[in-house]
Amino acid sequence: MQKTFVLTVSESKRLIAKGLAKWPSVRRALEEGMVVVATGTTNSYVVEELLGRRIDRTSYRSGLTLPKRPTKELRMSSEIMPDLVLRAGRPVEDLDRFTAVDEMKAGDVYIKGANALDYRRKLAGVLIGLDTGGTIGTVLGKLVGKRIELVVPVGLEKLVYEDIYEISRRLGEPGTDGPRMMPVWGTIITEIEALKVLTGVEALLVSSGGVCGAEGSVRLLVRGEKEQLEATERLLDEIWGEPPWAA
Repeated sequence: MQKTFVLTVSESKRLIAKGLAKWPSVRRALEEGMVVVATGTTNSYVVEELLGRRIDRTSYRSGLTLPKRPTKELRMSSEIMPDLVLRAGRPVEDLDRFTAVDEMKAGDVYIKGANALDYRRKLAGVLIGLDTGGTIGTVLGKLVGKRIELVVPVGLEKLVYEDIYEISRRLGEPGTDGPRMMPVWGTIITEIEALKVLTGVEALLVSSGGVCGAEGSVRLLVRGEKEQLEATERLLDEIWGEPPWAA
């Protein structure tokens, strides 16, 4: 059986966060090791799913892509929430997304969102606005060296058609204005992987976009047994209507 479903950007973020919270390696690290959640819009939903409570998501932000001329006033928290670092599922208050890496070991999980996605190659790109390399530039070497799993929750709205290495090269050329990009690899979790782990269905992106609040939305063709599709519809029924990130 097959059926199509539409998810807005915020609904996709919620779905991805729910899937990530059930991901086997994340569950294992929550029980036995360490999990770090870097700041970001998608990761603010991840924080909510891991903690089991709502937060002011705008307080768990990093670099934002915003309209050049917003049509309404943007509501942003004046406070920044401390980085979520979990050891055996419990928050560790004296560590952050930078210092925690020194105490992590193989099999632990570091969660970092992305700004671009090459889904076929399972490669993501992270925009870099600081000459220090930002979060990913600071920690990536240790993640690789210590065999810490990098988990990248990223929506299908961020698909790009050019090679991410070429995008990175072009953005890094001297004289270029704006952010740079760092290619990253790891465990990519999109709406497709989230649905697979949550209900067992196979999903295919068939179209994107919309209006009246569905701008940036994705339309997924979902395939599975009758019971799996029913479970998917029940799951999405809980997610549909998720307000915009800053609402």
